[in-house]
Amino acid sequence: MIHFTELPSHYERYYEEYAGLPIAHAPWQEEDGPQPAGGSVAWRLTGNEWDDDAPDEIGETLDWLFDHVDTTQVTALVIGQWEDCYETPADHIVARLAAEAARLPALRSIFLGAMSPEESEISWIQQADITPLLEAFPKLERLEVRGGSNLRLHPVRHGSLRMLRMETGGLGGDVVRAVAGSDLPALELLELWFGSDQYGGDATVGDLAPIMSGERLPALRHLRLQNAEFQDEIAAAVGAAPIVARLESLSLSMGSLTDAGAESLLSGQPLTHLRWLNLDHNYLSATMIERLAKALPGVDVVLSGNESFDRAWRFVAVSE
Repeated sequence: MIHFTELPSHYERYYEEYAGLPIAHAPWQEEDGPQPAGGSVAWRLTGNEWDDDAPDEIGETLDWLFDHVDTTQVTALVIGQWEDCYETPADHIVARLAAEAARLPALRSIFLGAMSPEESEISWIQQADITPLLEAFPKLERLEVRGGSNLRLHPVRHGSLRMLRMETGGLGGDVVRAVAGSDLPALELLELWFGSDQYGGDATVGDLAPIMSGERLPALRHLRLQNAEFQDEIAAAVGAAPIVARLESLSLSMGSLTDAGAESLLSGQPLTHLRWLNLDHNYLSATMIERLAKALPGVDVVLSGNESFDRAWRFVAVSE
């Protein structure tokens, strides 16, 4: 069956809930009522001189958290804006969290760079080397980052991580190769936004080969390789990728998928075992859409955001 419905906004969860918990903004305001217990909420931390409800620097917000919250109970942190996030990389935040790891023994979920476009365009966010987070928190289960500028990662082995998401308008090939070179035996969901080469997105389909083999990802069931200018090449690789046979869901959305890429999906290995196939934001013809519907009658196929398939200039959904 085909659903031509819009997907929910990614940005809503930055302010309402995260990791199944309601968001609480730090520092907690007395007028909002009794302060919640440390583990009953996901704490959203920001530092912004233009926000009257937040300290000027995120270091001050972290000070408040450790001084006023029982951080031994905290399970989820959402890092929003920090001072000069357009110019200052998030390395100081990563370093502080890693240094305080002993005071955050229950931490299982981190979102670094959870900002709406109104707060910062995705390409403006200056990210960090996120390797220390994985090294300092061996029980971390969920790591999400937004922003590809200055984002770094070294290959790691992490036995607990279940979800890894990278939202970028330009994902560096070195980061993709580091993900592909990591041993992540518990990882169930991997989501990568590749973005545009104009914003540092220089990854290639070849960088994905270890991911497609699935050898280091025995638990992976949900694969999202999206927002790519080379979406057709990814689709061709998926057609023969060993990992696909054990997936429950697959997303090739947000990119420049054309009939050529969809043909690779249809002529490759069977996809009828999937519960969900997301091809949102595509450049498919009406004929190809019909073919997909007939070929995958038992799969939830998302085809919203259809662009003109004969358009000469194609673009990804998120770049700047």
